[in-house]
Order: sequence, then C-alpha cells, then structure tokens
Amino acid sequence: MIGRLVGKIVADDPPHIVLEVGGVGYELTCPLGTPGRAERSASGEVILSVHTALRQDALELFGFASSLERLAFRRLINIPGVGPRLAVAVLSVLPPDELAEVIGQEDAAKLTKVPGVGKKTAERILLELRGKVDFAVSGAPGTPAASVPNPKAIGEKLASALTGLGYKTAEAERAVTQVLAEEPESLDLSTLLRKALHVLGS
Repeated sequence: MIGRLVGKIVADDPPHIVLEVGGVGYELTCPLGTPGRAERSASGEVILSVHTALRQDALELFGFASSLERLAFRRLINIPGVGPRLAVAVLSVLPPDELAEVIGQEDAAKLTKVPGVGKKTAERILLELRGKVDFAVSGAPGTPAASVPNPKAIGEKLASALTGLGYKTAEAERAVTQVLAEEPESLDLSTLLRKALHVLGS
C-alpha cells in the first residue's frame, strides 16, 4: 500500500491531480486546495499523505495535505453510507479543524451544505464521529505554495470543482463570478468553494 508520495504536481484538475514521482505520474483524488496546503520538501516537492483504496477492479489513490487530514478521511469512510468521493467532498468544504468544530456543535445544517450530504447522512456523521475528532489540527498549516495562483486560474479551478460536485456549468460559472466579485482578495479555494456552495444553495 502507498502511504506517502513526494513529487511534482504536473496536472491539477480538481478533485484530481497528477503527481510525478521519479518519472511516474500518480493520479490522486484530493480535497479542494490540497496542493496549496501541503508541505514541501527541501527541494520544493509536494509531500502528500496517501490513502490507497484497493477494489476488485481498480486501485485508487487519495491524497491529503497532512496525516491528520487523511485520518479525518478514514474516519469518514468508516461511516455506513459515506464513500471515498463523499468524504473528499466533505473535506473540500470542511477542513479537519472545521469538521471537528461542526461535530462538537452537532451542526447538521452545516454538513448538509456539502453536495451529496442529506439530513440523514449528516446526522449519521455527527453520531459516528462524536468523540472521535482526533484529527483536529493544532498549529499552523503546511508551507504555502511557492507561487500564488492568479484569480482567473482560481476561477477555473473553482468552476471545475463545482461541476465535479454535480452542478451544471452555467450554475457553476454564475456562482464563481459572484463569489470572486465579493471576495476579490481571497485566493483560498476551500474558502471560495464554501461561499460558492452558499450562493448555489440560496
């Protein structure tokens, strides 16, 4: 099983990235914003914690910015009715610290803002994770990316993430336009995604 990869991101199309390690490109499914939050090696390569999912017909890799984020993912997929794709969607909207806060406050309404999470699933997550928030992050996040993406690139990735979550292209573009107009200084994908989901849900 693969538990950690260190390499260079050669493709970034949320929720998928391709990480080149020793000339081999590994495709990973990641929560939105993972490349920007991930730590870097001394040579500037991205360090990802990896969860390997082995099925009869496929081997899938899921990448995370930290081992705690991977732990949150594993806690989620152990819940009946929560698969890997839905767990990634949850962590795209609610990073580990915020998820822990939601669990502590038993805030089902905030969980239902995640595409694919209905009221029953939200209540099941709250019940199953009560007292199991050992994935809460303390301290600063990983080293930021060396280059800051421009607003156009952020908009394209945000729109891609929204369509990947099931929204129509026109809906995604409308939400992206509104969010970027309201938050011209913010280039954090996770923050922008939450705001876009709020726009689409209103």
